[in-house]
Amino acid sequence: QLQLVESGGGLVQPGGSLRLSCTASGFTLGNYAIGWFRQVPGKEREGVSCISKRYDYTYVDDSVKGRFTISRDDAKNTVYLQMNSLNPEDTAVYYCAAVWGGSSCSRAAFEYTDWGPGTQVTVSS
Repeated sequence: QLQLVESGGGLVQPGGSLRLSCTASGFTLGNYAIGWFRQVPGKEREGVSCISKRYDYTYVDDSVKGRFTISRDDAKNTVYLQMNSLNPEDTAVYYCAAVWGGSSCSRAAFEYTDWGPGTQVTVSS
C-alpha cells in the first residue's frame, strides 16, 4: 500500500524557517513526481511547489518563490520543502502528493493520485 507522511510542521514566528519532509513507504519515491500543496479553511487547495522524478523539473509558485525550495533524496525516499522567511499568510495545512512518472510535474491537485494526511504550519508571533 502506498503511503505518504508529512512531518516538520509546527508553530514558528514570522521570519522563521521550517523544513517539511514527505516520506514514502510501500513504493519507490524516485519513480514519482511529488507536489506540495497547502490549504486553509474555506479555500481551495493550492499548489506550492513540485518536483519531477530525477530532478528534471521543479516548479515554485510565485507566492513563495525565493523563500521556498523543494528537493528530493531518493535514497531516503523523502522529498523536502525548505521554507524560509515565513509570514502569517503561509499558515495552512501542508500536504504532499505523488503521481507516477513523467518528466515534469503539475501544480494541479487533481493530477496527483496519492496524498499524505497533511501537517499544520502556523506562522504567528
